[in-house]
Amino acid sequence: MKAAVVTFPGSNCDRDLAMAFERAGWQVARVWHKDSALPEGTDVVGVPGGFSFGDYLRCGAIAAQSPIATAIKTHAARGGYVLGVCNGFQVLTEMQLLPGALMRNAGLKFICKTLTLNVATTDSAFTSGYAKGQALQVPVAHHDGNYTIDAAGLAALKDQDRIAFTYASNPNGSMADIAGVLSANRRVLGMMPHPERVVDSVHGGTDGAAMFAALMGGLTLA
Repeated sequence: MKAAVVTFPGSNCDRDLAMAFERAGWQVARVWHKDSALPEGTDVVGVPGGFSFGDYLRCGAIAAQSPIATAIKTHAARGGYVLGVCNGFQVLTEMQLLPGALMRNAGLKFICKTLTLNVATTDSAFTSGYAKGQALQVPVAHHDGNYTIDAAGLAALKDQDRIAFTYASNPNGSMADIAGVLSANRRVLGMMPHPERVVDSVHGGTDGAAMFAALMGGLTLA
């Protein structure tokens, strides 16, 4: 199975994300933001964390206008899988592949620590390797992770079981403690915490490894 990991100016988690895919057995290609196409046969696109284009305008706003963004949206439209982590989540909301927006943390401070996440649904290729309600230890590192959505949008996420992860203790003011959400077809996941940073016990934990392994085993092509 083939994964493509995108790099924007200011990305700083692209290598980590690529290595997390590789550890799970994926064949990984690296893609530059000025590329106009994804590698042939790409199954999943990884949009990494960092500070794309220095977070000017809004976090992810400029990245969402990059040449590669059109290819990512086309990939998603045909049923391809996309994973956006931290800044990648922000980019996916700016691309309108996911609903809502990531606002400034409620405490107006950058948060960098390991938090407890709860698995809110297992009904996706990304989360099928976990048990519903399972507690995971996953680090966060963000200044704009306060997930915000209107009342109708929040109701839709709840009714359609599209909240992927929630915070056990809300660090940033996110509505309904949301840490990650799925697209309507459940093939696009955006999350603020960094699963790619917990795939090796040397780094302090492996709770993220099941995501990349489950995605490899549970992916269904359109």
